[in-house]
Amino acid sequence: MQANTLTPFQLFGAQVRYVVPIFQRPYVWTLEEQWEPLWGDIRTLAERVLEATGPSYGVPDAPPHFLGAVVLDQQLVPSPYTTVRHVIDGQQRLTTLQLLLDAAQWIVQQHGEPADASALGMLILNNPAVLQHEDEIFKVWPSNPDRNAFRSVMRDDLTPAGDLETARIVVAHQFFATEIEEWAEPSGDPDKTRGRLHALSLVLMQLLKVVVIDLEPGDNAQVIFETLNHRGTPLLAGDLVKNFVFQVAEAEGTDVEHLYWSLWAPFDADSWRRQIKQGRLYRPRIDVFLNYWLAMRRTHDVPTDRVFSDFRDLVSTLGAPINEVVEDLAASARVFDQLDHWPWTSVEGTFAYRALSVMEQYALGPLLLWLLGWDEDRLPVAQRRVALRALESWLVRRMLCRMTAKQVNILVIDLLKDLVAAGPETAGATVVAFFAGHDAESRKWPTDSEVREALRFQPLYTAITRARLRMVLEAIEDRLRTPLSDEQHCGRGAYTIEHVLPQGWGQYWPLPEGDPELLTFERDRVVQRLGNLTLVNNKLNPSLSNRPWTDARAQAVGYGLGKRSLLQQHGTLHLNTRIVTGWPDCWDEECIAVRGEKLADLVLAIWPSADDFVVEVGG
Repeated sequence: MQANTLTPFQLFGAQVRYVVPIFQRPYVWTLEEQWEPLWGDIRTLAERVLEATGPSYGVPDAPPHFLGAVVLDQQLVPSPYTTVRHVIDGQQRLTTLQLLLDAAQWIVQQHGEPADASALGMLILNNPAVLQHEDEIFKVWPSNPDRNAFRSVMRDDLTPAGDLETARIVVAHQFFATEIEEWAEPSGDPDKTRGRLHALSLVLMQLLKVVVIDLEPGDNAQVIFETLNHRGTPLLAGDLVKNFVFQVAEAEGTDVEHLYWSLWAPFDADSWRRQIKQGRLYRPRIDVFLNYWLAMRRTHDVPTDRVFSDFRDLVSTLGAPINEVVEDLAASARVFDQLDHWPWTSVEGTFAYRALSVMEQYALGPLLLWLLGWDEDRLPVAQRRVALRALESWLVRRMLCRMTAKQVNILVIDLLKDLVAAGPETAGATVVAFFAGHDAESRKWPTDSEVREALRFQPLYTAITRARLRMVLEAIEDRLRTPLSDEQHCGRGAYTIEHVLPQGWGQYWPLPEGDPELLTFERDRVVQRLGNLTLVNNKLNPSLSNRPWTDARAQAVGYGLGKRSLLQQHGTLHLNTRIVTGWPDCWDEECIAVRGEKLADLVLAIWPSADDFVVEVGG
């Protein structure tokens, strides 16, 4: 067999068909496992091209992205004009690549340069003038179950009917088209959009690489397929880095035994190979750490499949002895280990809980390694805590206003560049200035009025996740307990969210006088707002149920105590104490609005505005 590394331009540029045999499984790739990571890697590479060259029209000098391998078996066909190969392995990859190219071509045709659309079009469809059958126009032809869906999207049918609407191939094509259009920003500057789409086109045609293994006569396709898909234990990026480190150490004449036992040995503990959650996916802990560390040191985003190659490039660029690199790596590893062990009431511990555990903003990892890795004589504690509090305020305010959380990884890199340029001594002021200076939608720090408006009208119970809403209520409770100690902390995740005016209010909570339809609509909205939400323990929550507010009304319908009395007897939280003392006789829409304003005041105090932080740092 012969192996060659090809770009999509080389793979699809000729008159060719890659046919998936009927015995192959159908298309099974998914959003979380494959489409999102693939688009994220391609988007990152396109951003690098733009950063390095701008919207130029030459082939960019940027590292390619490796997509994996495919195994092909050439077929003897009667047509003299079209080469046909059976796809022995890699059909999921080839099919996805065609869907991505077609989605990109669709967007480029609408908003980009005609030359780019034409070039992409050559990678999608064969020349129809020399074909014997209309379906031979497709360069990839999937197995039988997927052909109708594939034919539909590749012919630009934007509204596939019936079962095709939910077919994986259709959903994948729609995902890529949506993401590409959003990234290209077609509603903004047309020249900028064309430049971005040109960079993306270059990446898709020239900077993706596939290893193509062509079988020769006598090669056993099945044996090769089984060998390539053998269920072995895969090497981690950390394993590759370790091997490289000690090869370099030997070449430099370093005492490798000392290097291992003094610095590397902790990385061989099982805890570093443990799978940890990263969004919807799980990755080995050491690979996550190396990704953070490399992004911090190189100040650019590091795709998950480039951890080892970026480490190797960094070592080459630094020119420092390998033991110094490993010393820096080990020091950052200690910071990484500490992330889960800061005291609950410290700024650092609170940030780790809220931003990482609850809000799952893992892209902040490189920034945290940088902020927490300096000695106090270089980065004062006060500056570090201003930086963390400002970053937390920015995150929470945007969450409450339901602003996008996309591209935080790019934002983190930009912020790291500012921090490196300014130095650690003024880190807090640098972070505040960075966020306060942005008005773009993706980076805006919401004002007090914007947050208050969101808290006043947003149905928070349905607008954000339960964990994030509980975190907000926990923060309010802790604010009411000030001064706070670990023993007085209300706990993290220990309580459930309760609607004071219940969602099932119809039986025991009568409406006021007026139009029933309109009042019902308004009440169903109001019950989901912040002013109607509190925390209760798991034992109390089921007993509260939908019972009336006062004892008198509860007893009239067969309950011993009303909801207010149960909150008073069993609830130890300040949140509930203030409800039962502030509203002894009724709980209705007006009460919810008043309490909502009071809670909004607390939220704005917990997570201050950009203006408040600018004053604090003397900006």
